[in-house]
Amino acid sequence: MKRLEVYLPSDWPGKLGISSGSPSSDRGWFVGTLAESDHRCYFEYAPEFLQNPVWLSPFKLPPEPGLREHRDLAFGPLFGLFDDSLPDGWGLLLMDRYLRSRQVALETVSPLDRLAFLGSRTMGALSYYPPADPEPMVVSSLDLHELAKEAHRVMQGSVEEVLPQLLQSGGSPGGARPKILVGLKGDELVTAPDPLPDGYQGWMIKFHAREDAVDDGRIEYAYSQMARAAGIQMPPTRLFCTRQGDAFFGVTRFDRTGSVRHHVHTFGNLIHANFRVPGGDYSQLLRVARILAKNQGDVEAAFRIMVFNIAAHNRDDHVKNFAFRLEADGEWQLAPAYDLTFSSGPGGEHTMTVGGEGRRPTLMHVKSVADEAGIEPKRSAEIVADVNDAVAKWPTFAVEAGLSPRRAKAIGQAFLVL
Repeated sequence: MKRLEVYLPSDWPGKLGISSGSPSSDRGWFVGTLAESDHRCYFEYAPEFLQNPVWLSPFKLPPEPGLREHRDLAFGPLFGLFDDSLPDGWGLLLMDRYLRSRQVALETVSPLDRLAFLGSRTMGALSYYPPADPEPMVVSSLDLHELAKEAHRVMQGSVEEVLPQLLQSGGSPGGARPKILVGLKGDELVTAPDPLPDGYQGWMIKFHAREDAVDDGRIEYAYSQMARAAGIQMPPTRLFCTRQGDAFFGVTRFDRTGSVRHHVHTFGNLIHANFRVPGGDYSQLLRVARILAKNQGDVEAAFRIMVFNIAAHNRDDHVKNFAFRLEADGEWQLAPAYDLTFSSGPGGEHTMTVGGEGRRPTLMHVKSVADEAGIEPKRSAEIVADVNDAVAKWPTFAVEAGLSPRRAKAIGQAFLVL
């Protein structure tokens, strides 16, 4: 039987229950034990954690005594709480390349092995012990152009040994596109160990996948500016340009404030909805926002992102592209928006439907979602107007991002006025 201990960081915010005493060890606050036997996953909260627990996964893994078996195998092999610690396509690819280079048979690698591989190098707040960290991370400066070239070689399958910088910086983020985690201070970029050196802020920088256009970074940056103008809460974003002419999209990490780690749970993993299988609806997202965040402001914020995705033709709006963050006061909030960019989605449809409609959602579908979520007609109309106004300024955002007029026009032709 394989076992892993799960921890929260020792500097866990003071108003969140468990931190009224002292951390369990130098590893942090002991949450509980993950185990795997006969390809089945089990978890049990630690008795000391349950004395004053934090509700880390309210719907699927509430803080209750006793051994819990993960039986929702249609969702995946792990509870959603821990699945959020694992990367998706790109990070798993890097992990697999590293393991193959060490003659590890991938069919023998379990989800717990992958969590142990990451150890404390995870997104969010959770860490796993004992770690199987391949190499300790040291702070070093980064050459984005060279790392992007290396990422392309990895995706093409022409690299047997992954550069340590790429493995350690790119092994934990989710998503299919190549990306790395960095520390930024002024214009100085370094690898991003935990904790970051004083004065550095965590950022994520995206490279181009094989199927991407070379201007995808500029497109996502323009979208981030357009979303901000539409009233959507966005983390700080920027373009990282190199002397070789690259333009990579970068965004501040919202699971970190300096070196303080925040607990983040994706919408899909909160409710055990497999993001690889389209089937969710925005009405579910707004319902979860109401239950979890307990305020209408977060419901309206989720609705605003939905309207933006419809108007700006972002159809890669699957259930893991929305998340909630546990704040220092113990309350959940809708996390800042992310992965907003031009996308035609699977089969040309929205990955999450809008009032049941995926291919051609209209203002009627938007209003039905608003009505079901308890958003007053006047308020929903104001949000739609905000988004329409921002999307109408697309040519300006495209120029500021350095997009060619031809590319900007082609994208704009797919937009929808609601």
